[in-house]
Amino acid sequence: SVFASATDGAFNLHGSLLPKYRGAAPINHAIMAGETETGVTTFFLEPSVDTGDIILQKQMSIGPNETAGAVHDRMKELGGEAVVETVRQIEEGAVDPRPQDDEKATPAPKIHDDDCETPWDRSAEDVHNHVRGLSPYPGAWTTHENTRLKLYRTQRAEGTGAPGEVLEADDRLRVACGRGAVDVLRLQQPGRQRLDAVDFLNGYSLAEGDRLGE
Repeated sequence: SVFASATDGAFNLHGSLLPKYRGAAPINHAIMAGETETGVTTFFLEPSVDTGDIILQKQMSIGPNETAGAVHDRMKELGGEAVVETVRQIEEGAVDPRPQDDEKATPAPKIHDDDCETPWDRSAEDVHNHVRGLSPYPGAWTTHENTRLKLYRTQRAEGTGAPGEVLEADDRLRVACGRGAVDVLRLQQPGRQRLDAVDFLNGYSLAEGDRLGE
Protein backbone atom coordinates (compact mmCIF):
# COMPACT_ATOMS: atom_id res chain seq x y z
CA SER A 1 0.00 0.00 0.00
CA VAL A 2 2.93 2.34 0.67
CA PHE A 3 4.35 1.78 -2.80
CA ALA A 4 0.91 2.17 -4.40
CA SER A 5 0.38 5.54 -2.72
CA ALA A 6 3.47 6.98 -4.44
CA THR A 7 2.04 7.66 -7.89
CA ASP A 8 5.41 8.66 -9.35
CA GLY A 9 7.28 5.92 -7.51
CA ALA A 10 9.31 5.95 -4.30
CA PHE A 11 13.08 6.07 -4.48
CA ASN A 12 16.01 5.56 -2.15
CA LEU A 13 19.65 6.63 -2.02
CA HIS A 14 22.25 3.91 -1.48
CA GLY A 15 25.96 4.30 -0.72
CA SER A 16 27.37 2.08 -3.46
CA LEU A 17 27.23 1.51 -7.18
CA LEU A 18 24.41 -1.02 -7.16
CA PRO A 19 24.13 -3.92 -7.63
CA LYS A 20 27.48 -4.08 -5.82
CA TYR A 21 27.32 -3.98 -2.03
CA ARG A 22 23.63 -4.37 -1.38
CA GLY A 23 22.90 -4.15 2.32
CA ALA A 24 23.38 -2.15 5.49
CA ALA A 25 27.14 -1.44 5.35
CA PRO A 26 28.21 -0.72 1.76
CA ILE A 27 30.97 1.77 2.54
CA ASN A 28 32.64 -0.48 5.10
CA HIS A 29 32.53 -3.55 2.90
CA ALA A 30 33.81 -1.71 -0.19
CA ILE A 31 36.89 -0.45 1.65
CA MET A 32 37.52 -3.75 3.39
CA ALA A 33 37.46 -5.41 -0.04
CA GLY A 34 40.10 -2.99 -1.31
CA GLU A 35 37.87 -1.16 -3.79
CA THR A 36 39.34 1.99 -5.31
CA GLU A 37 36.01 3.31 -6.54
CA THR A 38 32.51 3.55 -5.15
CA GLY A 39 29.61 5.94 -5.49
CA VAL A 40 25.93 6.49 -4.86
CA THR A 41 22.83 5.11 -6.52
CA THR A 42 19.25 6.31 -6.54
CA PHE A 43 16.75 3.59 -7.34
CA PHE A 44 13.04 2.88 -7.22
CA LEU A 45 11.99 0.95 -4.14
CA GLU A 46 10.89 -2.65 -4.36
CA PRO A 47 9.84 -5.02 -1.55
CA SER A 48 13.24 -6.75 -1.61
CA VAL A 49 16.14 -4.68 -0.27
CA ASP A 50 18.28 -2.61 -2.67
CA THR A 51 17.03 -4.38 -5.81
CA GLY A 52 14.91 -1.76 -7.58
CA ASP A 53 15.53 -0.22 -10.98
CA ILE A 54 18.40 2.27 -11.04
CA ILE A 55 17.58 5.92 -11.71
CA LEU A 56 21.08 7.40 -11.65
CA GLN A 57 24.56 6.79 -10.28
CA LYS A 58 27.48 9.04 -9.40
CA GLN A 59 31.00 7.71 -8.96
CA MET A 60 33.78 8.69 -6.57
CA SER A 61 37.26 7.38 -5.84
CA ILE A 62 38.48 5.79 -2.62
CA GLY A 63 41.99 6.82 -1.58
CA PRO A 64 44.47 4.10 -0.55
CA ASN A 65 44.51 5.29 3.07
CA GLU A 66 41.00 6.70 3.27
CA THR A 67 38.78 5.52 6.12
CA ALA A 68 35.10 4.65 6.05
CA GLY A 69 34.38 7.85 7.96
CA ALA A 70 36.17 10.01 5.42
CA VAL A 71 34.44 8.32 2.48
CA HIS A 72 31.08 8.68 4.23
CA ASP A 73 31.59 12.42 4.70
CA ARG A 74 32.51 12.96 1.05
CA MET A 75 29.68 10.72 -0.07
CA LYS A 76 27.11 12.88 1.74
CA GLU A 77 27.81 15.72 -0.68
CA LEU A 78 27.59 13.43 -3.70
CA GLY A 79 24.41 11.87 -2.36
CA GLY A 80 22.78 15.25 -1.96
CA GLU A 81 23.51 16.06 -5.59
CA ALA A 82 22.08 12.70 -6.67
CA VAL A 83 18.84 13.21 -4.75
CA VAL A 84 18.29 16.69 -6.17
CA GLU A 85 18.93 15.47 -9.70
CA THR A 86 16.65 12.46 -9.20
CA VAL A 87 13.77 14.62 -7.99
CA ARG A 88 14.24 16.92 -10.98
CA GLN A 89 14.17 13.98 -13.41
CA ILE A 90 11.00 12.60 -11.82
CA GLU A 91 9.29 16.00 -11.94
CA GLU A 92 10.22 16.42 -15.60
CA GLY A 93 9.28 12.86 -16.54
CA ALA A 94 12.84 12.31 -17.73
CA VAL A 95 13.65 9.17 -15.74
CA ASP A 96 14.97 6.24 -17.77
CA PRO A 97 15.32 3.49 -15.14
CA ARG A 98 17.34 0.38 -15.82
CA PRO A 99 17.11 -2.95 -14.02
CA GLN A 100 19.93 -4.21 -11.85
CA ASP A 101 21.95 -7.20 -12.97
CA ASP A 102 21.44 -9.62 -10.09
CA GLU A 103 24.34 -11.77 -11.28
CA LYS A 104 26.72 -8.91 -10.45
CA ALA A 105 25.25 -8.29 -7.00
CA THR A 106 27.50 -8.51 -3.93
CA PRO A 107 26.35 -8.39 -0.30
CA ALA A 108 27.18 -5.75 2.30
CA PRO A 109 25.45 -7.06 5.43
CA LYS A 110 25.40 -5.42 8.83
CA ILE A 111 28.78 -5.71 10.55
CA HIS A 112 28.89 -7.57 13.85
CA ASP A 113 31.53 -7.53 16.55
CA ASP A 114 33.17 -10.77 15.41
CA ASP A 115 33.61 -9.28 11.93
CA CYS A 116 35.79 -6.54 13.41
CA GLU A 117 38.55 -8.77 14.77
CA THR A 118 41.79 -7.96 12.96
CA PRO A 119 42.95 -10.86 10.73
CA TRP A 120 46.69 -10.78 11.35
CA ASP A 121 47.18 -13.98 9.33
CA ARG A 122 46.22 -12.17 6.14
CA SER A 123 48.37 -9.81 4.04
CA ALA A 124 49.38 -6.34 5.21
CA GLU A 125 47.14 -4.85 2.53
CA ASP A 126 44.16 -6.85 3.80
CA VAL A 127 44.83 -5.83 7.40
CA HIS A 128 45.19 -2.18 6.38
CA ASN A 129 41.92 -2.30 4.44
CA HIS A 130 40.20 -4.03 7.34
CA VAL A 131 41.21 -1.33 9.82
CA ARG A 132 40.37 1.66 7.64
CA GLY A 133 37.14 0.05 6.46
CA LEU A 134 35.94 -0.09 10.07
CA SER A 135 37.24 3.31 11.16
CA PRO A 136 35.93 5.14 13.06
CA TYR A 137 32.89 2.91 13.56
CA PRO A 138 32.44 0.17 14.60
CA GLY A 139 36.23 -0.05 14.89
CA ALA A 140 38.63 -2.92 14.22
CA TRP A 141 39.91 -4.65 17.32
CA THR A 142 42.60 -7.02 18.45
CA THR A 143 43.73 -8.40 21.79
CA HIS A 144 46.93 -8.18 23.80
CA GLU A 145 46.94 -10.66 26.65
CA ASN A 146 43.53 -9.98 28.24
CA THR A 147 43.08 -6.46 26.88
CA ARG A 148 41.05 -5.58 23.81
CA LEU A 149 42.61 -2.80 21.73
CA LYS A 150 40.79 -0.85 19.05
CA LEU A 151 42.70 0.11 15.91
CA TYR A 152 41.80 3.20 13.89
CA ARG A 153 44.67 3.95 11.51
CA THR A 154 47.44 1.90 9.96
CA GLN A 155 49.86 2.05 7.08
CA ARG A 156 51.62 -0.73 5.21
CA ALA A 157 55.24 -1.29 6.22
CA GLU A 158 58.22 -3.58 5.72
CA GLY A 159 58.83 -6.47 8.06
CA THR A 160 58.40 -10.18 8.61
CA GLY A 161 57.36 -12.25 11.59
CA ALA A 162 54.62 -14.44 12.94
CA PRO A 163 51.13 -13.01 12.33
CA GLY A 164 50.38 -10.50 15.08
CA GLU A 165 53.97 -10.35 16.32
CA VAL A 166 55.09 -6.93 17.52
CA LEU A 167 58.22 -6.10 15.51
CA GLU A 168 58.83 -2.63 16.96
CA ALA A 169 57.33 -0.86 19.96
CA ASP A 170 59.42 2.21 20.63
CA ASP A 171 59.05 5.20 18.32
CA ARG A 172 56.44 3.29 16.31
CA LEU A 173 54.24 0.24 16.61
CA ARG A 174 54.96 -2.23 13.81
CA VAL A 175 53.12 -5.54 13.65
CA ALA A 176 53.72 -8.52 11.38
CA CYS A 177 50.96 -9.87 9.17
CA GLY A 178 50.65 -13.08 7.18
CA ARG A 179 52.57 -11.26 4.45
CA GLY A 180 54.36 -8.02 5.24
CA ALA A 181 53.62 -5.75 8.17
CA VAL A 182 51.68 -2.66 9.18
CA ASP A 183 52.44 0.31 11.37
CA VAL A 184 49.57 0.94 13.74
CA LEU A 185 49.23 4.73 13.81
CA ARG A 186 46.25 5.29 16.10
CA LEU A 187 44.65 3.02 18.67
CA GLN A 188 42.76 2.87 21.94
CA GLN A 189 42.55 0.76 25.07
CA PRO A 190 39.29 0.34 27.00
CA GLY A 191 38.14 3.39 28.91
CA ARG A 192 40.83 5.63 27.42
CA GLN A 193 40.96 8.11 24.59
CA ARG A 194 42.29 7.32 21.14
CA LEU A 195 46.00 8.04 20.86
CA ASP A 196 48.72 8.15 18.26
CA ALA A 197 50.99 5.13 18.58
CA VAL A 198 53.92 6.92 20.27
CA ASP A 199 51.68 8.43 22.95
CA PHE A 200 49.94 5.10 23.41
CA LEU A 201 53.24 3.27 23.93
CA ASN A 202 54.28 5.81 26.56
CA GLY A 203 51.43 4.65 28.77
CA TYR A 204 50.88 1.02 27.82
CA SER A 205 53.22 -1.93 28.23
CA LEU A 206 53.80 -3.45 24.82
CA ALA A 207 57.17 -4.89 23.81
CA GLU A 208 58.91 -6.29 20.78
CA GLY A 209 58.07 -9.97 20.47
CA ASP A 210 54.63 -9.66 22.06
CA ARG A 211 51.76 -11.16 20.09
CA LEU A 212 48.51 -9.44 19.22
CA GLY A 213 45.38 -11.43 18.59
CA GLU A 214 46.11 -14.25 21.02
